[in-house]
Amino acid sequence: MIRDTENINPMSSGMDALPVGEFLQLMHASNKEAFDAVGPALPELEKVVKCCVQAIRSGGRVFYIGAGTSGRLGVMDASEVKPTFGSNSFGAVIAGGAAAMTKAVEGAEDDQEAARAAADSLNGQDVAIGIAASGTTPFVIAFLKRAKEKGGAAWLISSNEVEYGFLDGVVQLLTGPELIAGSTRLKAATAQKLCLNLISTAVMVQLGKVYNGYMVDVVPGNKKLVERAKRIISSCTGCDEEEAGRYLEMSGMKPKLAIVMLAKKAPREEAERLLSENDGRLRGLI
Repeated sequence: MIRDTENINPMSSGMDALPVGEFLQLMHASNKEAFDAVGPALPELEKVVKCCVQAIRSGGRVFYIGAGTSGRLGVMDASEVKPTFGSNSFGAVIAGGAAAMTKAVEGAEDDQEAARAAADSLNGQDVAIGIAASGTTPFVIAFLKRAKEKGGAAWLISSNEVEYGFLDGVVQLLTGPELIAGSTRLKAATAQKLCLNLISTAVMVQLGKVYNGYMVDVVPGNKKLVERAKRIISSCTGCDEEEAGRYLEMSGMKPKLAIVMLAKKAPREEAERLLSENDGRLRGLI
């Protein structure tokens, strides 16, 4: 059976003869379908988020698994979690390893043995989230099977309708045929990126990494982020940025901790205890 993402899109007829402006309008209209595909998947995504939150609270981690474009999207989303939210709870595995981030690694997506070996590092508290436009990528499916054997949770994000009895669930992002048949770097990948944004951001919010829209656990690793951290502390406590800077340093460059120190007039150790008792959340504490 030919997967929907491999079929020809009726909108593609004659597109190579279009003026540039009309072609861009056509692609823009097609990309809107990626956004529309995410809405019906929200109930299943809610289950994924709750599963990830429970896993992380139990000491587990969340891993994205993919090949090609899907794998690169997983690496990109996971790599942003640490600097944005100060958490090491997300990781990613791409078929073919680091080299596959910048070039195609022939045969990598079919290497089931490599997938099982990579999944052996997981444990029963971890969550594996496969990303595969086709829904059938051998590397991804083999990894997910091994993750389940290890006792963890396993989910699949697919752009085609598929069903696997061993999975905890499938997030269907049914974007349909691409303007260039089979080029899932287009609509399918756009929907995948939206989906990963939803998962990682919702998980971090549930874990108290965000307060009133502020990334209170941001890692201030450069001048721009130091200034951002000071603004966050100032906005959450009402102090000026000079005082925010002093408390940022006193907290060990941890904005959320600095906020508690200021709001509760507490020394660092006391603020750490208060945060721990409140599951790391500012809500209800300040």
